[in-house]
Amino acid sequence: MSVNARAIPLSLVCLLAACSSGGNTESYVTAPGAPKQAMTKTLETGADVLQSKPPIDALNAYLDGFHFYNGHPHGQMEAHHYCSVLNEQVIQCVIYDGNTRDAKIMGVEYIIDEALLKQLPAAEKALWHSHVHEVKSGQLVAPGIPEPAEHKLMEKLVHTYGKTWHTWHTDQDKTLPLGVPQLMMGFTADGQANPQMVEARDRRMGIDSKAKKAARADIVAPAIDPGADAWQKGRIIQIKDPTGSQNHGAHSQP
Repeated sequence: MSVNARAIPLSLVCLLAACSSGGNTESYVTAPGAPKQAMTKTLETGADVLQSKPPIDALNAYLDGFHFYNGHPHGQMEAHHYCSVLNEQVIQCVIYDGNTRDAKIMGVEYIIDEALLKQLPAAEKALWHSHVHEVKSGQLVAPGIPEPAEHKLMEKLVHTYGKTWHTWHTDQDKTLPLGVPQLMMGFTADGQANPQMVEARDRRMGIDSKAKKAARADIVAPAIDPGADAWQKGRIIQIKDPTGSQNHGAHSQP
C-alpha cells in the first residue's frame, strides 16, 4: 500500500463508493406472500419520512464480489455488499443478492485489517478469508465510482480479511431462508470462480474485470496470514444443518 493511499481516510474513500451503484442486478428470489396493500404502503411511506435510521444511513459503501460455501467451492454466487465503516480497521456489511429495492438479504460480512487479524487466536483465524486475490484479480469492485478512487479503496482492502455468514442461500432457496447459516469464503487463485458468473456480472454492470486486474498490477500483494483461508488446508468449518435440506455444492447463480 502506498503512503498516499494510507493517508486517505477509509471513510472518505467509501463515501465515494456510494455515489453510483452501476448496472442493476435483480433478485433471483421471489418470496411468497400477498402483494402489499395500500395501508402497508402508507405505513412504509410514513416510516420513511418520520423514523430516523442511523445504522441504515451509515451503509455508505457498495462493493460487489463473489463468495462460495466453505467446503463446497462449486457453490458460488455474486454478493452485493452494502457497508458501513466503523473505523480505519473495521467495516461491517449487509450482503444482498441484488442491488434493487426487492433484493434479499443473504447475510453479513465483517472486514478487519491485517493488524487486527494477527491478534486473533488460530481457531478464530480459520473463520476468515483473505481479500488479496479478490482485489488483484479485479473480481472485487466498487461499482460506479471513478477508477482512481476505486484503486485507492482496493489498495486498502487488499490488506483486509473477511468473516462472512450467509443466512439466506438464494442460489438454492428461491422462496424463503431455509436451513442454517453457512460460512462463506473468497477465491484465492485464478480458475476458481465460474467464468460465466463473472462475465455475466461484468456485462450487467459494464465492468471489465480483466482490465481492472491489469490496472491493479501495481497494488502490492501483502503476505497472507497462514491462519486464514483455512479451507485450502482442508480445514472445513460449517454449522451442521439439522433439516438436511442444503446441497451447497450443486448450484451457482446464472
